Amino acid sequence: MRPDFLCLPRGSIVRLLFVAWALWLAAAGCSAASGHTRHAPVAAAEPAPPAAVAVPAGEEAELVLMNRQIVRFRAAFLGAPPRQRAERGRLAIVAQLERGGSDTVSVQPNPVGNIVLVGGQLAFVLTPEDTDKLAGETLDALTDTTLAALRTALAESRESRDSKTLVEGLAVSAGLTLVFAILLSGLGRLRGWIAGRLAAAIDAQTRRLRPGGAELIRGERVLAAVGWLTGAAFWLLAALLAYAWLARVLALFPYTRAWGEQLDDYLLGVLARLGLGILETLPNLLVAALMFLVARAVVGLLKPVFDHAASSGNGVGWLDKDTVEPTRKITNILIWIFALVMAYPYLPGAHTEAFKGMSVLIGLMVSLGASSVVGQGASGLILMYSRTLRTGEYVRIGEHEGTVAAITLFNTRLRTGRGAEVTIPNALIVGSATRNYSRTTDGLGFMIDITVTIGYDTPWRQVEAMLLEAARRTDGVLANPAPRVFQTALSDFYPEYCLVAQAAPTGDAPRARVLSNLHASIQDVFNEHGVQIMSPHYMADPAQEKRVPPENWYAPPARKPDAG
Repeated sequence: MRPDFLCLPRGSIVRLLFVAWALWLAAAGCSAASGHTRHAPVAAAEPAPPAAVAVPAGEEAELVLMNRQIVRFRAAFLGAPPRQRAERGRLAIVAQLERGGSDTVSVQPNPVGNIVLVGGQLAFVLTPEDTDKLAGETLDALTDTTLAALRTALAESRESRDSKTLVEGLAVSAGLTLVFAILLSGLGRLRGWIAGRLAAAIDAQTRRLRPGGAELIRGERVLAAVGWLTGAAFWLLAALLAYAWLARVLALFPYTRAWGEQLDDYLLGVLARLGLGILETLPNLLVAALMFLVARAVVGLLKPVFDHAASSGNGVGWLDKDTVEPTRKITNILIWIFALVMAYPYLPGAHTEAFKGMSVLIGLMVSLGASSVVGQGASGLILMYSRTLRTGEYVRIGEHEGTVAAITLFNTRLRTGRGAEVTIPNALIVGSATRNYSRTTDGLGFMIDITVTIGYDTPWRQVEAMLLEAARRTDGVLANPAPRVFQTALSDFYPEYCLVAQAAPTGDAPRARVLSNLHASIQDVFNEHGVQIMSPHYMADPAQEKRVPPENWYAPPARKPDAG
């Protein structure tokens, strides 16, 4: 079943069209019939044909007969302005037709211009000043065009006196209206069928896109959008059908034939302009397409170079695994931007004011709203190409410490080794101090340092020996280069000892694990030798030492390693 919002009230539309058509035909028929009866006593004479009053256009005026423009008067003649000349010509032609005289059109040359005669009677005079000087029109060309239009209007005037022609026009218009109604009804049924099929397909797809019962796409929104699109397509086709029907019906009757021809000419003119515009833009589009194809070919040629640099362990030249991907992206973007700039003049509408205004608006939006984005991107490029950080290195940035997981154009991601991933903006990294523990080592690995404070009553040589022993007991700490101990400060109540060692990498979180094991080893070694790790600001030593004897190292619930 098709949705209600896609249904078409076909009956009301068809009835409305039939009523409008009947009223219009009745009015046209009554007008033609009354005019024929009024002038019936005049043998073979046409009633005064409807002719519009000349419409002035500045200093100019048009002579219109049977809704057709016969000629445009552009200058005064013998003191008569263009408006008066057009009115006199119309009245002369109407008077000749009312007298029942001949409607033969002829022209008589004269020194002042060409005299146009209807049935041997003067209708109007064409002068050289009536020609279109800008278009290069001559008096003979203007005369030929005027005579052709006048003969057509007089022929339609004769046709309007024929009742048989009027009846035939009414019959044909009724047939055209029936065909129009059938086509409109069929178009509505086709719309409903298409809408139903689309609704069923959309419902099936939305049911499939529900992982775990979660609705990713709302079916009613999609149905509403599809309904709007099908409705817009239907009304566009219906408007074209109505336009064609109206033009055909108007062309059946002499009085409205000029209007029908104007409708046809307008539609054909629009289509012709569209076709000519497409034909004119095809060469430019081909040039633009060729530029984009060249850009694509260049990108394809550079792809093997970047792939080789990415797969090679040492990279190619200044390209390594950390800079090859950003270099690839930047190069591709620059190539496509260059192609777009080169193809811009050949794009349709590139020189229009609307296109230029849109370009200015986009540039203004980018300049106002993308300053921070540009700053972050520039910072990312600085980090990548200055090689301040590399993927896999263990660093400390501010209060954050971890292994570099990825360096993107706008941010850098660190894995802390404790189950968290920290994302830091590149601008913050560029503007702050960065401690890199992986750059100070010889070969693979990273540096670790631990600071402890022991009172002055413990020999410093013993403290250094215990720290080195703890480093030797810790898995992951390398023996070569050997760990070292530095006394970094002599504070008021204790010296500060810093143990520096090199550890081997074992994954994304080696340093946190090695540090934890090294802290445990230091506590064990100090407890074994009866040295308490306690350096408060105190007044006297405590009565009992603050240390854990070996027999209490595995107090419940702790278990010895060999106990399982």
